[in-house]
Amino acid sequence: MNNGILIVAQHALQEALRRRVLLVVLVLTVVFGGLYAWGCHALFNDLSGVGNSSTGLDPVALAGSTIVGLAMFGGLFLGIVLATFLTAGAVRGDAERGLLQPLVVRPLGRGQYLLGRFLAAATVSAIYVLIVYFGAILITGAIGDWWPAHPFGSAFRLAGGAVLVAALSLLGSVFLGATANGILMLMAYGAGLLAGLLGAIGDAIPSPTLQHISATASWVLPYEALYRDALRLLVQDVPGVTGAIVQLGPLGGSHDAGPLLIPWAIIYLALVLAAAGWAFARRDL
Repeated sequence: MNNGILIVAQHALQEALRRRVLLVVLVLTVVFGGLYAWGCHALFNDLSGVGNSSTGLDPVALAGSTIVGLAMFGGLFLGIVLATFLTAGAVRGDAERGLLQPLVVRPLGRGQYLLGRFLAAATVSAIYVLIVYFGAILITGAIGDWWPAHPFGSAFRLAGGAVLVAALSLLGSVFLGATANGILMLMAYGAGLLAGLLGAIGDAIPSPTLQHISATASWVLPYEALYRDALRLLVQDVPGVTGAIVQLGPLGGSHDAGPLLIPWAIIYLALVLAAAGWAFARRDL
């Protein structure tokens, strides 16, 4: 990999450390993990007297898949916040502070700078999402003895969602200041979540209109589709009545977007980065 890209990525991480962004994230993650373990312990203790013979409901699978699904949402949300903070002011913010001009003129070019900032944000946010996700699985398995059947497929999709948001935030930083871009990214994430909820309602009613709105949003904002597909993999092997319930999922519900989701997410990422490079090349610093 080009040394210039690595230098920019290292500089971005050092800046995040200097501003104590990563320290705040670490503290919040420890708190989140502690609360999750506490809640998981209380949840499975409450299930000790619940049977499953009369209704066919498996309370352990229901509790485990639900709480891990919530952890997936929480981990992805925190990873997206981290990616947004690392990229929100990457172009316009640094340009306004006079930090960008010396770098992109000599010795680095604009393309190297852009890819370096993306590499730092995408790597850190993806690793963070994976740590939270696998930490939740280990805690749930150790306390409740419930393990998902396809943990790595879900992990890949969650990490991909964080990477896509990092790219979108980088594109937004070409046009917007850090505060405006950060607000835009969080609102876009909320819009994706709302679309997922509409899709779950549309599947339950059923409503073709709501299903169409949700499907369209999934292709326009594929990080939302990756999250819902990760939920699908999490619960797809849960049988019977329990499986029917957990497929509704927390905060959006599971959904099979089909075999084109992963290729489209890769193409989408390439298009967003290309658009960011094109816009940055034409921006007057």
